[in-house]
Amino acid sequence: MSEEAQSHGWDAIDQAMSKLYGDQEEKHYGTMIPYSLGGPDPLDGISAYKAEQPLPHWHIVTYGFSELYEKESDDAEHSGYGFELTMRLKREETEEEPPGWALNLLQNMGRYVFRSGNVFRSGDYLDANGPICLGSDTRLTALAFVEDPELSAMDTPNGQVQFLQMVGITGDELEAMQTWNTLGVLETCEEQMPLYITDLARDSFMKNPAIAEVVQRGMERDGSNTGFLYVDQLGWEPAKKRLLGRTPAVVRLGAKQAGIVGKMLAGRILKGKSLYMSGPDIQVVWEPGEKPGFEEEEDEIRIKLDEASAAELSGKLQPKEGVIVLSSFKGMTLHIVPTHIKDQDGNIVSTIG
Repeated sequence: MSEEAQSHGWDAIDQAMSKLYGDQEEKHYGTMIPYSLGGPDPLDGISAYKAEQPLPHWHIVTYGFSELYEKESDDAEHSGYGFELTMRLKREETEEEPPGWALNLLQNMGRYVFRSGNVFRSGDYLDANGPICLGSDTRLTALAFVEDPELSAMDTPNGQVQFLQMVGITGDELEAMQTWNTLGVLETCEEQMPLYITDLARDSFMKNPAIAEVVQRGMERDGSNTGFLYVDQLGWEPAKKRLLGRTPAVVRLGAKQAGIVGKMLAGRILKGKSLYMSGPDIQVVWEPGEKPGFEEEEDEIRIKLDEASAAELSGKLQPKEGVIVLSSFKGMTLHIVPTHIKDQDGNIVSTIG
C-alpha cells in the first residue's frame, strides 16, 4: 500500500483544519516512539492552531483516536474509536506555543480510552478530582464533551470521524450537568463562553443568577439526564441475623458523591427513571416502584423507591459522614463514609465528610 493511501485518515483531519485556518503553519507535536511499539503516548500527534475570534485562543486537535493509516477494525461505519478530540484554550498575545499541560491532558485522555476501551460522546463529562492544569489554582476541576462548534463530523475512507471538543468546567458546573444535562448547561453558558473556550482564570458561571435560574428550571422540568454513575466508594452489606433480631442491610457511599447522588435521585426517580450506580465490586440500581424495597442478586442490588422515600432520601443525602435511616424504608440504611482526596503521589490533600 502506498504512503499516500496509508495516510488518508491523517490527511482528512489536516483538510478539515485547513478549511478553518488556510495555510497557517500549525504547531505540531509528534511521538518519538509509536504506542504500538511500546511508546508512552497513544496519540500519534497533536496540532495547535492560532485563532483570533471571538478572542485569541489555541485550537488544538488530536491525531490517533481514529484510524490514521490503513483500515484495521471491522467497523466499516466508524474510523477507529469514531472521534478525535479538540480543545480551545484562551491564548495570551505573547504566547507562541500551546501550554504543555493541555498536550499532556489530551495524551492522558488517550491512555484512558486505549486502556479501557471506553469512548467519549457529546454530552459526557469527567471529574478530574483536582485542577485540570496540575499545580495551578484554577477552579476548573472537571471536563465536559461537546461537538466542536466549527468542525463537523466527516467521512473518511476508514469511516466517520466526529470532532469532540473538551471543555474545562468547575465543580458546581459539573454538578449542574449531573442533575440536569451537559449540553443544556453548556448551551446556557455559551454567551459567556463563546466557542466553549477554556479559560483557566475564569470563575464559575453558576454564580451568575440568570444562568443558575435557567439550570434550576431545566432540572425541575426535565430531571437528570444522567442514568449511570461510577462510584468508587460504593459498597453493600447484606442484612444479618442476630440473637435478638436482625441488622439492616447497608448501602455504603462516599461523602464526596453523597450530595450529588441525592440530587440525581430526585431528578431520576421522581421523573420515573432509574439510576445505575456502579462500584468496584457491586452495582446498585435505584428504580421507581409502588412501595420501597430491595432485591439482592450476586453482584447487583435493585432498590425500589416510591415518591415519599425518594424525596426523603434526596433530602437526607449530604456530603457528611453518618448513618441515614429512612422512616419510609424498612430493613436498609445508608452509611456515608469520608472521602479522602489524594494527589498523584497518593498523599491525602483533603477529606470530605
